Amino acid sequence: MSLRIRTSALTALTAAALTAGTVLTAPAAGAAPKTAAPKFLSATQLPPHPTSSWTAGPVTDGFPEELGLCVSTEGVPAYDYRHRQFWTDLDTSAVQLTVVTGTAAQAKALAKHYDDLIRTCADRIEESSPDVEAEGRDYGRMPVEEGARVRGLHTETSWGATDIALLSVGRDGKTVTVVRWGQMGDFGNAPVAAFKKTTSTAVDKLY
Repeated sequence: MSLRIRTSALTALTAAALTAGTVLTAPAAGAAPKTAAPKFLSATQLPPHPTSSWTAGPVTDGFPEELGLCVSTEGVPAYDYRHRQFWTDLDTSAVQLTVVTGTAAQAKALAKHYDDLIRTCADRIEESSPDVEAEGRDYGRMPVEEGARVRGLHTETSWGATDIALLSVGRDGKTVTVVRWGQMGDFGNAPVAAFKKTTSTAVDKLY
């Protein structure tokens, strides 16, 4: 069944899991000025699915709700947010966010902020949702541009729904990108090596 129809346990938990993160200092002039738009992943650059090809949606302005379980705009200045959604014919989906800040220093702070939110996401889910067990894993840093980090998140509800997600945060200059891949399953179903390749491509492809 398509994820566009199926509502996963993670989506149902999104509103409950949102919490305030570290507040970043907004630039004095407000939102970051417009600059050359960063490039996005293509469908063929996602981790290969064993039985279905990926479809890429259009690049869209704004922050994607698919990241709301772990990452949000709360406490973050009104930067230039754009995203692209991806999906297969089955239960696998992905999304890429790009955020253009005003300076490299602001982007460095934002990348750390997002990574901290992902790192602590499992604990926040369990605190807000007693019926859910969550576990996060750190798959390490990647030496691409100004760096990237890959993490995993598994959730299982008391009624048996289980979901696995891989998330990464990377930076190139004053631009930050976040990539999320997800499907039903557990850590044994996570294509970590392929997702690391996707993350490296996403950061390297920005400019």
